Formats: sequence, C-alpha cells, structure tokens
Amino acid sequence: MQGLVLKTEFPDIKLLRRGKVRDIYDLGENLLLVASDRVSAFDVVLPNGIPDKGRVLTQISVYWFKVMEEIIPNHLIATDVKGFPPVCQKYAKELEGRSMLVKKASPMPVECIVRGYLAGSGWKEYKEKGTVCGIKLKAGLVESSRLDEPIFTPSTKADEGHDINISFEETKDIIGSEMAEKLRDISIRIYKKASSIAEKRGIIIADTKFEFGIYNNELILIDEILTPDSSRFWSAKDYQIGKGQDSFDKQIIRDYLLTLNWNQQPPGPKLPEDIIEKAGARYKEILGILTTPSP
Repeated sequence: MQGLVLKTEFPDIKLLRRGKVRDIYDLGENLLLVASDRVSAFDVVLPNGIPDKGRVLTQISVYWFKVMEEIIPNHLIATDVKGFPPVCQKYAKELEGRSMLVKKASPMPVECIVRGYLAGSGWKEYKEKGTVCGIKLKAGLVESSRLDEPIFTPSTKADEGHDINISFEETKDIIGSEMAEKLRDISIRIYKKASSIAEKRGIIIADTKFEFGIYNNELILIDEILTPDSSRFWSAKDYQIGKGQDSFDKQIIRDYLLTLNWNQQPPGPKLPEDIIEKAGARYKEILGILTTPSP
C-alpha cells in the first residue's frame, strides 16, 4: 500500500460527482468508482486524510460483494485496472487498488441500515423513548446490548448534511410496500450472514448500512458494503455490555474532534499526525482480520 490521495483528477474522463470519500466517473455504459483517502466526521470532510484508506475500503467491499453473491448480485464488473476501458489505462497507477468498474444502476432513494446492537443514535433514542427509529424495544436494555433480532432502520439519502431516519411505513410510501419489504429482508439476511462470518474472526458487527440500485430491472447491491466507513465493528474479546465500545473505524477521529472547540460545521479542523496514524492502523487491522482466510 502506498501514499495519500485526497482528490483524483482524470481530465479526459467525465466526473459525475464527488462524494465524501468516493469520486465517481461516467464511462458511458458503466461507472468508475474511485475511493479516495478523504475522511469525514460529523458529515464534514476534514482537510487531511488517512493514507491508503481508499484501498482498504475497496478491498473490504470487494471481499464482501463476493461473499454475498448467493444472496444478491452486485454492481461490480472489475477491480483489475487491466480490465478497465482504454481511457483509464494511463491512470493505472492512481487507480490500482482503490477503484472499481461498476454497472450503472439507478440508486434506491433510501439507505438500508441494520442494527444488531444498541449503540450510537439508537442508544440515545432508546434512553429517551424506549425505541430505536420508532421501533419499540423491550425495557431494561443497556448501552451495547445485543438485540434479540436485528432491526431494519432505513434513512433518507442526503448528499449534503445528515441522513434522516425514517419509519418503515415512510419507506413504503417512498418506494412501495413490495420493494420496502424486499430491501428489509435482504438487508437482514446480509447482516446475519456477515455477522456469523465476522464473529468467527472475533469481530462483532454492531450495525451497518447498505445501498441498493436497480440494473436491468433487477435489484443489486451498490456503493460499498460492510466497511469501517459504513459499519460499526467491535472486538468480541473486548466487548463489555453497559458501555460504549472501541470501534475499528474512525471513532478515534470522532473522539479527538469532540475534545476540540469545534461546532461540527465546515471547515473541519486539521488532524494531528498521531491521530491519523492510529486511525490508519485500525483500518488496516480490520482489513486483515476480515479478509484473511480462517485457519
């Protein structure tokens, strides 16, 4: 792995949009997704990134896309730049390891979140109302409690600012009852399968987010899947109910930012080198744990 890429520039390829992390290029029939090393926290992209983060996210996504093919197809066409269109070849060095050639699907207008444990905003709501995203849970749960069954808590998709949690009924209003039920059922199946695999490797997947799209009238998985940017990963051996857990993600960065006098609005503060190094090490650690074959 090598280097820091905060922004990609390919003048002869049409840039469709820049997300918080990904740069998306239009190749006509297909799309080119390039995962940069940008890092966002509290929905603000910070001025410095984490070296090789984009490569880590790409490798983890590719691993999980393959694992989940028996449940649902995905948008992946190729990850080896040699298999990309000719216009991409001159950028092979920049693209290698951090890019995916993918099908051009029509994204569903909701994000599909599955929660298996009580954490983050879910724990905050439960303390106040006994619910998570409006779903009533049994009394007596504490922070980081495992839920009896994973719950589906969709949200709207926001290019700018925060996504907004919506109820299952609202989801039905947006995409129809049949599609809402299909997304819920598939999301929970993927989560359960991933959790089973991860637990054998000493990792708890507390919650995660999936995105789906329609391609040739078929529902497929798109974007990224089960990465530290879209999921909350905990160490099973360090797991202790009743408190917050140490996550294999950018929690190190969030915790640092919370010590600052920053209003969580752009521009974001520059991260110190030791925080970048610690966060980078966590990303690489979870890549090794999840994608190394079990003995």
